[in-house]
Amino acid sequence: MSPAAAPRDPIDPKNLIFEAYRIEGITDAECRSILVDWALSIEAADPRPLIEALLARHADAPEGHPMTAVLREGLLPEATPRRRGGRAARVAD
Repeated sequence: MSPAAAPRDPIDPKNLIFEAYRIEGITDAECRSILVDWALSIEAADPRPLIEALLARHADAPEGHPMTAVLREGLLPEATPRRRGGRAARVAD
């Protein structure tokens, strides 16, 4: 008989964030990639409450850890998309 599988953590289902904090010398780019993978693995429509929970869970992480910075960036409001050109930008009235 196989042992029962551990229940999935709804905040970090694949333990990606947990493992990121354990990697020595991890870069900002690697943390961003891990955060994208994490975002794809959660079932919540709004990840912000989960990000807040992750920040609280890893509050004892070393000062300046790149994953903490990336998680904090994830809490920032989304930038409003702006029109970047098109015919109206090129043609004068």
